[in-house]
Amino acid sequence: MAQQQAINRLAPNQGPGTINAYSVRKALGTVLFYIVTITISVMMFLPFFWSLITSFKPSDEIFSMPIKWIPSTLTLEHYRSAFTTVPFGLYFWNSFLLAAAGVLANLFFGSISGYAFAKLNFKLSKPLFRVLLAAMMIPGIVTMIPSFYVLKHFPLIGGNDLLGGGGNGFLNSFWGIILPGASGSFAVFFMRQFFLTLPSDMMEMARIEGCKEFRIFWNIYLPLTKPALATLSIFTFQAGWNSFLWPMIILNDPEKATVQMGLQAFSYNHQTDFGPMMAGALIAVLPILVLFLLLQKYFVQGIAFSGVKG
Repeated sequence: MAQQQAINRLAPNQGPGTINAYSVRKALGTVLFYIVTITISVMMFLPFFWSLITSFKPSDEIFSMPIKWIPSTLTLEHYRSAFTTVPFGLYFWNSFLLAAAGVLANLFFGSISGYAFAKLNFKLSKPLFRVLLAAMMIPGIVTMIPSFYVLKHFPLIGGNDLLGGGGNGFLNSFWGIILPGASGSFAVFFMRQFFLTLPSDMMEMARIEGCKEFRIFWNIYLPLTKPALATLSIFTFQAGWNSFLWPMIILNDPEKATVQMGLQAFSYNHQTDFGPMMAGALIAVLPILVLFLLLQKYFVQGIAFSGVKG
């Protein structure tokens, strides 16, 4: 009764028939929304489901027609092949080492740079930040050749002389992967946005007490940025773990190959061994999935707070 009176107050000139028609349209809209949402979700999930089932299918059922969404028997042969065809354990370690180093470097340099742009007043602060924003708009493929040239001719590294000649520089070393992305433009921008949400009163009080600037950053502000650091860790680790083209260019030693490079071993002579490839791809997803599950409570907070101020 109270609900009907509220509806009548909101629409005093509408009769019961109009109200019922409105309720029907609203219900139909809700049903249509859920149908479209579920359909899109199923379409997005099907490729992953096919990959998962393919990793457990016998080889003769992978491309059988009609498609067998449920295999007749489950087999772990593809997972055994994935670890025996290529040294997946070594590739996992290499990928984890590179991704973890990239995360640590971006967390430190991104945080300290973001703090400087957000809390410190220095000359050329705004012009430098505009340059940073412009750098974010440049596709990575554009800077790939200049980056390769700089790494190859870096002075006094990898057999190079003072002028950068005579050796290979950082080529075929993990430093050639880590250094170019040690302080990404996105990391600096992301942390700067989060630091803007924190009050400046603590900084002023710490300066009055005689604290040095780095101590203010390290002991006061950095502990408050856990949500942003967790979110940035997920983004950076995912980018480093899934990187394929740049490690393929820099690393020539098979002992230094990454997981993504190892998956290429299942495609040869214009043919692809889909069973072991799907098994290897699913195993490669696990570290990112575990990292997200561990840090998910900070993830939403970091996304929400990082864009409050501009």
